[in-house]
Amino acid sequence: MIVSKAFTGYIWVVLVTIFLVIIAGSVVRTTQSGMGCPDWPTCFGRAIPPTDKAQVIFQSNHNYKKGQFIIHNDSLKYAVEKFTSTTTYNPANWKQYEKHNYSKFEVSSTWIEYINRLLGALLGLLILVQVLWSLVYYKQNSLVVWLSVGLVFLTGFQAWLGKTVVDSNLELVKITLHLFGALAMVFLSVYILFLVQGKHRHSIDSKLVFLNILLGILVLLQIIMGTQVRGQIDNLVEFGEVLDRSGWVAQLNMWFYIHRSFSLLIAALVGFIYIKSKHKQHIAPLTMRVLIVVILEIIIGLILVYADFPRAAQPIHLLLSSILVALIFNNILKLKVSSR
Repeated sequence: MIVSKAFTGYIWVVLVTIFLVIIAGSVVRTTQSGMGCPDWPTCFGRAIPPTDKAQVIFQSNHNYKKGQFIIHNDSLKYAVEKFTSTTTYNPANWKQYEKHNYSKFEVSSTWIEYINRLLGALLGLLILVQVLWSLVYYKQNSLVVWLSVGLVFLTGFQAWLGKTVVDSNLELVKITLHLFGALAMVFLSVYILFLVQGKHRHSIDSKLVFLNILLGILVLLQIIMGTQVRGQIDNLVEFGEVLDRSGWVAQLNMWFYIHRSFSLLIAALVGFIYIKSKHKQHIAPLTMRVLIVVILEIIIGLILVYADFPRAAQPIHLLLSSILVALIFNNILKLKVSSR
């Protein structure tokens, strides 16, 4: 398939933006900002979020728009219709928000969540442009167009799922699905890049293909277990003032220890794959990249455990996991083609 360098570069931009969205999502979770905007797609019923607490409490002689939110008596209320308030709060003008009972406001949390949403919206626009641009190459390879369309649908699904995450007050299962939706977008982008860059054919042992597929499955299982550990950390954050971070490891259940031990299994398998392929000129660089990312991932994991879970390390940990998934899938695509 012959495409312009500009189109290939644009697909890279989309892929990098997907990674940025994953990082933003991790920052949201790490800073406990997931409910910074208690409604969706607006934020406190506004297109642009509030910047001061005074904006989310009742104000006398103030013009309120329909759907605008305030926090009153520790509960979330929204305006039934457009009106101008009097000197006292009138319950007839307001309705209780029923999707959840979260009613807190912090400027930093609100804007972290809002920026996360803006990045998601930007990604959606970039993907729409990709679909239109890909039509130029429809006769060469229609699959590129349909995969790009698939990215549009995945973006829509992610937006809807993001809404349900907020409505459910950050239910763990839905957060995990949200992450795997982002990884599915990574898969599609990597596949599109593989198609537009051309298929690289090399003579490869089918056992190496199997080992890479096995590695991909193990890494996905490791990510699932990591979300379980992350959920426990989220629960411990709520007791941060009572239980110091240095005592968190002792509070974690078996998922943490399985997750930690599983990383050694993955590292051993990656090392074995590298040894098996290091003499193959075209494949060694591919497996070397995977090995480097796994080593970095283990280092970050050690920092998390032995440096009392620093917040900055957690988004890096997830980013490296996402990059690892992308690299392994890229290798599987190239090796699978090469083994035919």
